[in-house]
Parts: sequence; structure tokens; C-alpha cells
Amino acid sequence: MAEEYQLLASTRCDAYLLRLSWNKYEGQPSRYLLLEYHYDRLRDAAAEHDWPDAQSALSASALYDVCQAAVASHDAEPVASFKIRITLSRAGLLAATATPISPLKFDPTSPSFSKPLTDSATLYGPAMTLLVDTQPTPHAGLFSSTKTTERAHYDAARARVNLPPLPSRDADVILYNSSEHVIESSVSNVAFYRSQRWITPPLSSGCLPGVTRRWLLQHKRISEAQEGELTKADLHPGDWVLLFNSVQGCRLARITAS
Repeated sequence: MAEEYQLLASTRCDAYLLRLSWNKYEGQPSRYLLLEYHYDRLRDAAAEHDWPDAQSALSASALYDVCQAAVASHDAEPVASFKIRITLSRAGLLAATATPISPLKFDPTSPSFSKPLTDSATLYGPAMTLLVDTQPTPHAGLFSSTKTTERAHYDAARARVNLPPLPSRDADVILYNSSEHVIESSVSNVAFYRSQRWITPPLSSGCLPGVTRRWLLQHKRISEAQEGELTKADLHPGDWVLLFNSVQGCRLARITAS
């Protein structure tokens, strides 16, 4: 396993993103969601894993080019929106695949403005169901602090609450560490609605330094919790949660009893 895993990034290609002034690549509107942030994270992860060949192969332009090639492979199809899965190997092979997905209908970060205790429950579509894991997720070293194709700890958490290994748009699971501090979900960073604001677990919890998480923090849509502020004991059925990643953007969810 240690010799076979790759660094991983997932983003969205969507024509709607060209309308959003905040989503740029090299200063111009971009149909790729936060692509420059993905470059930053892949570069940092290659350094953390001490992969010099990967560091040498990676550049912002190379990342853009593989994404363009992946989308171009669907030119014969009437599709405008894609999930882009990007991998970078130890040897420096940078690759991307594009999978058609439903197009955006609004700014994917807009649910972060939600005040769920007073807003319409359907303002941003149906809320996802969230289950709470039944046991702690052990820290997996670089596989916890960087995004890779090694997902055993996420798949195990999903299995414990009877969710299939592959992501579902209908349900997800919240992970917590050995101190019962909340980490993230199996496919997203998370924030919890507390005292009229969204707060997200700190990196010290073991959560991934997500690209959308970084953008939301920089734009003060969410705040970082203090260590130990968000624990398993604080999670209750009916609690509102904001999920966010670079494919779906932000989405509201509610905790349900496991």
C-alpha cells in the first residue's frame, strides 16, 4: 500500500463558475473551482511526503493542462460540468480524469451564508443525513494530514454506520479522534452552527487542510474552533452541519441518530 498510493485532489469544472468574480485562475475567471488552491495543496503535500520527483513535475500550468485534457476527452458529449479527479505519483506522474456531474444552479459557497435556525429549510435544497461514527478514527500520519488515494480509515468509518465505501449524496459520517474531538466527515470538511456562526474543527484535530475550508476561513464565512471545543459529546440529532469540499462546494446537513 505505501508504495502504491498517490496524492489526490478533487475539484469541479463548471461553466457557472465563470460568473463568480472570486473564482480565478491566473487572474481570470475560471471554470475550475479554486484550482490555484489545489496546486498549493498538492505542492505542499509532495514536500510533506518527501517526493522530489513529484515536486519537480508539478507546476500550476501542468495541473491546468491535465485538467483541460481530461475535460477535452468528453468534447463529443453534451456535458458542461465535471468532477475532476487529479492524482500525483511519487515518480511525478500527474494525471486527471473527468466524470460528468449535475451542473451548478447557484454559487457553491452560498450555503455558508445560511442561518439554519431561521432560514427556510429548503433554501439550498434538501439537507444531507449525517451519522456519527461509533468509534474513534486513529490518526493515520500523512494519510490524515494530506489527501491521498489511501482511504482505509474513511471506508472503515463508513462501514461502521452501514454506508457504502463510495461517497453518497444522501448520507455521510462524522469522524472523531481518540480524544473525541470532531475531525471531519468521510468526504468533506465540516462546520457546526454555534452561537449564530459556523465553526470548523482546527487542524490539530487531524482534519485535512481542505481547499474550500481554506477559502471559507479566508473570507470569514466560517471560524476555526479552539482545540476541544467541538467534541463527540456536543453532537446531537437535529444539529445543523455545513459540509464543504471542492466538488460539491457547501451543503447543509443534519445529524441523525446512528
